[in-house]
Amino acid sequence: MTSETAATPTAANPTAAVLVIGNEILSGRTKDANLGHIAETLAGIGVRLREARVVPDVEEEIVAAVNALRPRYTYVFTTGGIGPTHDDITAACVAKAFGVALERNPEAVARLERHYAAGQLNEARLRMANVPAGGILIDNPISQAPGFQIGNVFVMAGVPNIMRAMLDGILPRLAGGPALHARTVACELAEGVIAADLSALQDRHPALEIGSYPYFRSGSFGVSLVLRGTDEAEVTTAADELAGIVRRLGGTPTLTVGTKG
Repeated sequence: MTSETAATPTAANPTAAVLVIGNEILSGRTKDANLGHIAETLAGIGVRLREARVVPDVEEEIVAAVNALRPRYTYVFTTGGIGPTHDDITAACVAKAFGVALERNPEAVARLERHYAAGQLNEARLRMANVPAGGILIDNPISQAPGFQIGNVFVMAGVPNIMRAMLDGILPRLAGGPALHARTVACELAEGVIAADLSALQDRHPALEIGSYPYFRSGSFGVSLVLRGTDEAEVTTAADELAGIVRRLGGTPTLTVGTKG
């Protein structure tokens, strides 16, 4: 099967959810390093990440989460649970969620055969070639064991460098929306000082997302105020208004393009 088939978007402004799968995340043993990267990458093509869930390696919870998310969002991205061990059950669970058989994919087997030395491709590793019927492979240029796409669900590895390579590979399949523009106004004012004016600014610009993120650095408290929207001119105008508000309240604004600051 070709790996170039695009998922069909269901909205003019596409949205996404991420489903993180794994007991190791919930136990705290492993720190998730994928969610932020996925969110930033999707924002770059105009896809808004609207929800993230973390579930254990439990069949009924994975199936329920997949079936709850996939009709609600344009795209669903899962990470984790597609390795060779007994607790890697994501592929089987996604197959069950879609009501299709789990099959040994011939192309996935061929990729693993090319990757492993003679005699090293055992039955455990062959489990990584099990794909729901109708699934489209997601390339894995690092260790060759593929992910897969079925419907609007993209199943990827949990290992960060492999997940990032897979995500890069599927970007051409995704239909993005209007680009998101962002400006950040940082200042050393307390949130309580600026809250009322910030609320009024949001009322004047309902199409924008305006977030307030307090910080402590270099021995001082402050807040980063992030404005996002698809109309760059409006984002810029609102950011300038916000910088003026900060000055009026006795602060010194630092205005940057993007969400850092």
